[in-house]
Amino acid sequence: MTESRQHMTFKLGDELFAIDVAQVREVLEVCQITKVPTAPPYMRGVVNVRGQATPVVDMRVRFGLPPSADTVHTRIIVMELELAGEPTVLGGIADSVHEVIELDAANTVPPPRIAMQWRNDFIQGMGRRGDDFIIILDVNAVFSSEDLAAAAEIGAAPDAAATR
Repeated sequence: MTESRQHMTFKLGDELFAIDVAQVREVLEVCQITKVPTAPPYMRGVVNVRGQATPVVDMRVRFGLPPSADTVHTRIIVMELELAGEPTVLGGIADSVHEVIELDAANTVPPPRIAMQWRNDFIQGMGRRGDDFIIILDVNAVFSSEDLAAAAEIGAAPDAAATR
């Protein structure tokens, strides 16, 4: 990262993460999620976002954390990602969403190469705010082409979520 950028922060477990705000379409309260029988375990199903069936990924499960029950703070982050050069809309469930912050290059360092719980290829860098570190995710790397292809198929499948 070489310039100042805005990021939206959210929590998974005790860790604070950030994603580029330009990739966030909106943040929703958790609503009825329609399960899709053939979906991978980390895909919770689909939700209706402005008349479109939008696939929803449980980011805790995707990152290898144990699933947890939704709370009043749980949110769905609706993101726009790239799939083979095409925009793909995907929802990610976070334990809580916090704020939009600006991180500049002076407060950002590369991720450590060892002793990280998270895969380095998922991480753009580590932002620093006061004494706290914020893990800056590369959401395009987090969701592989196979994940996005499965999400696109799930989102294109006709189901009740799109007509609610």
